[in-house]
Amino acid sequence: MAPQQNAGAGAEAELPEYAGHYRLESRLGSGGMGVVHLARSTSGMQLAVKVVHAEFARDPEFRGRFRQEVGAARRVSGAFTAPVVDADPEAERPWMATLFIPGPTLSDQVKRNGPMSPAQLRRLMAGLAEALRDIHRVGVVHRDLKPSNVLLADDGPKVIDFGISRPTDSELRTETGKLIGTPPFMAPEQFRRPREVGPAADIFALGSVMVHAATGRGPFDSDSPYVVAYQVVHDEPDLTGVPENLAPLVLRCLAKEPEDRPTPDELMRELRSVAASYDTQAFIPAQRTTEVPSEAEAGADPEPGPEPEPKRRVEEGSERPPWRRRVRLLALGAGAAGLATVVALASVQLLGGADPTPKGQSPRTTSAGFGTWTATPAAKKGAPLCSYSAGKVLCAQTGLVFALDPRDGRLLWRHPVDTSLVSGPPAMAGGLVHPSSVRGHRLEALDPATGTARWRQNMPAYSGPVTAGGMLLVTGADGEVTGVDGASGDTMWSRPVPGHPAPYLLSFAGDPLAYTASASADGSSTRVTAVDPATGDVRWDARLKGNLKLVGASDGSVFLASVDGTYSDTRTVVRYSPADDTSRRVTLPVPLQQARGTVRGTVVYLVGAGGSLVAVDMAAGRQLWRMETSVLRTSTPVADGRHVYVSAPDGRLLAVDARNGLLLGETPARLSADSDGLAADVSEPVLGAGRLYATAPDGTVFAVDGRDPSAW
Repeated sequence: MAPQQNAGAGAEAELPEYAGHYRLESRLGSGGMGVVHLARSTSGMQLAVKVVHAEFARDPEFRGRFRQEVGAARRVSGAFTAPVVDADPEAERPWMATLFIPGPTLSDQVKRNGPMSPAQLRRLMAGLAEALRDIHRVGVVHRDLKPSNVLLADDGPKVIDFGISRPTDSELRTETGKLIGTPPFMAPEQFRRPREVGPAADIFALGSVMVHAATGRGPFDSDSPYVVAYQVVHDEPDLTGVPENLAPLVLRCLAKEPEDRPTPDELMRELRSVAASYDTQAFIPAQRTTEVPSEAEAGADPEPGPEPEPKRRVEEGSERPPWRRRVRLLALGAGAAGLATVVALASVQLLGGADPTPKGQSPRTTSAGFGTWTATPAAKKGAPLCSYSAGKVLCAQTGLVFALDPRDGRLLWRHPVDTSLVSGPPAMAGGLVHPSSVRGHRLEALDPATGTARWRQNMPAYSGPVTAGGMLLVTGADGEVTGVDGASGDTMWSRPVPGHPAPYLLSFAGDPLAYTASASADGSSTRVTAVDPATGDVRWDARLKGNLKLVGASDGSVFLASVDGTYSDTRTVVRYSPADDTSRRVTLPVPLQQARGTVRGTVVYLVGAGGSLVAVDMAAGRQLWRMETSVLRTSTPVADGRHVYVSAPDGRLLAVDARNGLLLGETPARLSADSDGLAADVSEPVLGAGRLYATAPDGTVFAVDGRDPSAW
C-alpha cells in the first residue's frame, strides 16, 4: 500500500515512504510535534510511527526534547502505554515507532458517544491510576494527561504521548515564562511553579480527565485559556454530573496543593471501596473478524471519518464499555466462546499458622465446573510458587511448604521451613520433595505423601539447590559445586566447573543434564558447559559467539538467547547441537527486552519486558508470530503444544494459541483485598493431570481446564 498524500505544499506535502526500515502505509493524524503514521515492520507487525515535522528537525532544542520523549516512552513502555519498538532521534527526520493499538481516544469516544456510565468511569479511573503508578515508579512525570492522550484499547486505557514528559533525572528543564501543557488539564503548580512540577500534577490531570469522561466538559470550562488558567489556580471545580460515589475522590484529585492529592495507590484503594469488584479483566471476544486501525496514536489528533454502525454483543450480567463496540478484531477460529465467569459454589474454613500437619482442617476452597477450583492454603500474602509432581501440586510460600490435591485443591499437608526466602517451587529428586531457598545452610527432604522430613543435612552457605537426574546440585560461596543424592542426602561429589568461577546451574524438564553459561568479560562470547549430575563430570563444553543466556534444552540441543545493550535486548535466538558442534541463529525482527523463555520441541517461546510474546521455530529458522499481552511483566511462558500460558502480576492467567499467537482466554485478576501490591516475581503456571495450576498475589492457588481457555 502506497503512502497517502497530504494536502498542501511544503516539505511534508508528500509523506516519506519509510522511517528506518518501517514502511509508512497511511497517516493516522498530526500533532504539534509531528505526523503519526500507520506502518508495518518487515515481519508484518502493525506500528504507529511518529515522524517529526521537518522544520522542527532542524532545531537542536527540539531534537533534545524529542530525545527526552523517546527516553521517557522507553522507560514506561508496558501494559498501560504503547510499548516503544524502535526509534532514531538522530535521523534527518527523527522518528519513534510504538506498537499500534486499535481503539479511539477518550476525547473521540466522549465526543461521539457521550458521557460514560458510572461502571465505565470506575474502570477508566482504575486503569489510569494503574498507568500513573507505573509511569511514576520509573521516575517519569507525564505533564500532559488529557482525553486525547488516553487510548481506549480493547483491554483497558493506555496513556500515550510523552512529548513534554520529564524524567526526574533529566537535565532538560522548563524555561522561565514558558508554559507547557494543555490549560484545562494542567495543575495549579504548572501555572505558578512550572519548574517544580512533580507526579501530583498528573493526579490533578486525572481528576480533570474523569470530569470530562463523566460530563463531556472539564471541571474548569471557558473558551479562553487565560480564564481557564485563573479558574484552575483560584476557583473550585464544577463536578456537576460526576457520579456521587466518585465525586469525593475526583475532588481530592483536584486539590489546589499537590500534597493534598492522593497517590495512585491510594486511588486504587479508594476505588475498591467504591466498587469492590471493579472490572480489571481484559475483554475476550467470542469471535474476531477483521482489524480496524486506531483513530489516534502517540498523541496524534485524529482525522474525522465515517462512523460505522456499532454492533454490540452483550453477555448477561455484564456491561461492555462502548469503545469496545467499535473495535473489530482477529478471528479466534471455529468453536471459540466468550468469557465464562466461574461461580464459586462452596467455601470452608481458612487455615492459619504453619503446623506440620493440617489436623483435619481444610483450606478455604471454592470450586465450579469440572476440574476447576480455588484454594487459599494459608493465611499469608503473596503468590505461592508451585510445581506438579508425585501426583500433587507442591507449593512454597514464606516459611512454608505444602501439598494440594490436584483434583479439588484440598490441603494434604504442610511443613514449615527455616528460611523465608524461597527461590522457586519445591522440586522432586530421588522420590522426595526438596524446598528451594535463595541462599541456605541446610538441605531438607520431605516425604511427598505426608510432608514429614526424611533427612536433613547442614552445609556451608550455598545457592540453589538445582534438581537434576535424582540429584541436588548446590553451589558454594567459593564456586564449587556439590552433588547430593536426593534420596539419601549423601554427598556424592564436590568439584568446580572448569571455566566458570561462579557457576549458575540450570536444569530443564525431560533433560538429564545440568547446564551453566558464562559470558566473557567483553561480552563477545559465552562458554556453555553440560555437567553430568550423577558424577559432576563435564559432558561437553563449547564457546559460542555473543553474550548468551540459557533458555531451554530439547532433543539433545540447548537453546539460548542473546543479551545485548543497556536494556538487555534479545535480538538473536541460538540453537546449539553438541553432537555435531553446530549452531543455528535466528534474528528477531524486533528485539525483546529482558527476555525469558521456554522450549517445546524446536520452538522457543520468549516473553519480554512490556509483555511481548514471540514464537521462534528454530528448525524452520524464522519467527512464527509475535503478540502483545499488554501485561507489563509476565511469568516465564509455559507451553503444551497447543497453547502457551503466562501469568500476570495481578494473578491473571492468559492463554495464547501456540499456532498463531492469538489470545484465547484469561482468568480474572486476584489481588489481595487489603493490598495494592502486585507480585514482584511472577510464578509461572504449572501443567499436570490434565489441568493448569496458577497462583495469585492474594495467596490463592487455582486450577482451570487448560483444554478450553475460552471458557475461563
